[in-house]
Amino acid sequence: MHPPLTLHRHPMCAEIIEEFQKCHIEHPYAKFFGECTDLKIKLDRCFRQEKAVKRKANFEESKKLKERLQAYRKETAEAEQ
Repeated sequence: MHPPLTLHRHPMCAEIIEEFQKCHIEHPYAKFFGECTDLKIKLDRCFRQEKAVKRKANFEESKKLKERLQAYRKETAEAEQ
C-alpha cells in the first residue's frame, strides 16, 4: 500500500507517479495481473528515498534548534549571575 498519489506532496516522485497512473488507465484489467508491478516497485523505492531525505532534513533542523536552545539557556544563566 502506498500513500495518496498527489504530485504536490511527492515532488521527487512526480514522474513515476504519472507513469504509474497512466499504466493503470491504459491497462484497466492487466494491472491486476502484474502489468504495472515494475512501476509500483520504482514508486515504493522513490517513496522510501524521499522519506529518508525528509528524515535527514528534519534531523538537521532539530539539531540546529537544539544548539540554539542550549546557547539561549547559557546566555540566560550567565545573565542571572
